[in-house]
Amino acid sequence: MNTFSGSPVDRAGTRRTDPDWVAERVADPRSRALLVTTGGVAVEDDRLARVPLDGGEPILLGLEPDGSGLFAVDLGDEEPPPGTAAVGLRDAVALVSHEESGLVAQATGLVNWHRRHPRCSICGSATDMAEAGYLRRCPNCGAVHHPRTDPVVIMLVVDGDRALLGRQARWPPGRYSALAGFVEPGESLEEAVAREVREEAGIEVRAPRYVSSQPWPFPSSLMLGFVAEYMGGEPIMRDHELEDVRWFSREELLQIRDGRRDGLHVPPPIAIARRLIDGWLD
Repeated sequence: MNTFSGSPVDRAGTRRTDPDWVAERVADPRSRALLVTTGGVAVEDDRLARVPLDGGEPILLGLEPDGSGLFAVDLGDEEPPPGTAAVGLRDAVALVSHEESGLVAQATGLVNWHRRHPRCSICGSATDMAEAGYLRRCPNCGAVHHPRTDPVVIMLVVDGDRALLGRQARWPPGRYSALAGFVEPGESLEEAVAREVREEAGIEVRAPRYVSSQPWPFPSSLMLGFVAEYMGGEPIMRDHELEDVRWFSREELLQIRDGRRDGLHVPPPIAIARRLIDGWLD
């Protein structure tokens, strides 16, 4: 599975709607919390720090394999407890296990949503957390708001033994990656693949094939990975999102991935873009 997926907890979807059951989990001395900071998560000894619940508005992540509750708590700008360290998400997932990387995405995704949506989008009133953190309810107009996830298609365009990659100016020097873009309202994933490639690179594609997905908590996206076949056109930068876009041969990408081409890089292994490239190369 991709990084940021594979959370080991039971999300308790049928139980978290019961406030009494949730209150019991909060009061249970076995329950623990993961700490989400403004810039990342708290880590202790190469794993996510699990601390006793102590105030705040805990968000239920689920039940651990032993049946104990696991929550997320927003520390904001506060320092984590002694013996733990606040670590950025990319650094954190390089330290913790794959399963815990799923908890990183779940905890930070939920905390980020609550941070960004404290008020009702209909009437503007302050909302209240409900259903253990998976819902916000407006006490004024009664509107119910659910956590938001933004779908993003990311696609490797291939043509025989060559693949199309682009780069954005804000990326590290020399990095090239698969093209990507947000899905628009009333649009299928396949339509989004074709539109984004056309808008960003002037290329027409056909037969988009879904490969896999990846939660991407920066702050709340779901990356939907595709491979699409080249149909026509020449690569050209069209919408000012890219600094460059061009074809790479299979041999060239193998050299770049193996560090044998100075000044050129592909995304790190945690990114689904790298998984798409590796899957094609291998």
